[in-house]
Amino acid sequence: MGDVVNLNKARKAKARSDAKVVAEANRAKFGRTKAEKDRDRIDKARADRLVDGAKLED
Repeated sequence: MGDVVNLNKARKAKARSDAKVVAEANRAKFGRTKAEKDRDRIDKARADRLVDGAKLED
C-alpha cells in the first residue's frame, strides 16, 4: 500500500509554496529602494520641465 497523505496539509503546503513564488515575483517587480524612487522622481520632474519648456503658445 502507498503512504497515507493528509490532503488538507498537502493543499496548504501547495498554497504556501505558490504564495512564496508570487511574493518573490512581486518583490522583484515592485521592490525598489528609496534611492531608486528618488532618482525616478527627479528624472520625471526633469522630463516634465523639458516638455513644458518645449510647448508652443497658442
